[in-house]
Amino acid sequence: MSLEITKITANIGARVSGVDISRPLDAAAASAIREALNAHKALVFDDVHLDDDSQQAFVRHFGEVTTAHPTVSSIAGAPNVLPVDSERGRAANHWHTDVTFVLNPPQATTLRSVTVPPYGGETLIASSAAAYRQLPEPLRRLADTLWAEHTNDYDYAVPDEEIDAEQAAQRAQFTSITYRTVHPVVRVHPLTGERGLFIGGFAQRIAGLPPAESRRILDLLQAYVTRPENVLRHRWSPNQLVVFDNRITQHYAVDNYDGLPRRLHRVTLAGDVPVGVEGKESHSVTGDASHYTSVAA
Repeated sequence: MSLEITKITANIGARVSGVDISRPLDAAAASAIREALNAHKALVFDDVHLDDDSQQAFVRHFGEVTTAHPTVSSIAGAPNVLPVDSERGRAANHWHTDVTFVLNPPQATTLRSVTVPPYGGETLIASSAAAYRQLPEPLRRLADTLWAEHTNDYDYAVPDEEIDAEQAAQRAQFTSITYRTVHPVVRVHPLTGERGLFIGGFAQRIAGLPPAESRRILDLLQAYVTRPENVLRHRWSPNQLVVFDNRITQHYAVDNYDGLPRRLHRVTLAGDVPVGVEGKESHSVTGDASHYTSVAA
């Protein structure tokens, strides 16, 4: 093995080379990739030749895979693979961490390029660890004490009158089971001990505060996550795989490709229950996601 890790930006992202992830990894390679993910939060693998089965096999080196999504349908015949494409609602783009409305969101997400538009269609990935470090001390102390309710019952900032029948059907499927879960606003990473802002688009309300005050606080904290210096802007090429640590990042798919075909395949790794600064775990309010994911130790 001649695995090489090359940083892409100061705060997030590294390119991995020297390893063939289409084949079974030995323990040393899997450990090195995990350590790189811990350090850099997002990893890019170029010139990989994977299909749905080998993408899942790669993810299984690090734990159990989830099913595709708690409510959205998978690829036919591949219950653990979610198609992320231009036909499934570009208007839904927003900054988020995957599936935070369930009790134990995925610990990591993999995206594989299947169809790449000739321009645009980037994925932005932001480090919420860098954002936390950049908070002024009074804001950091406040954030450490806060909890937020996350839910999939969310309109993605698109008014009802602006969606067509197909988009309405997609929204109805997405919210077919309502989930509400209370997570710490500052999550402690179980492997590194780093603190990161655990918010994003599914975080709708600060526990104990009314909606207006909640929105102001969440927007204030979110502005640190999406600072340009905290963001990796990944331009997709054919035969790429991107892995990001879903416990300490957010991401956003940019709708700037004029409706041209764009398709990625997503496989996610089962996660643990988030823990806050005081050692308390998240708790579920509504919705059972046991059909979607096991709980990682």
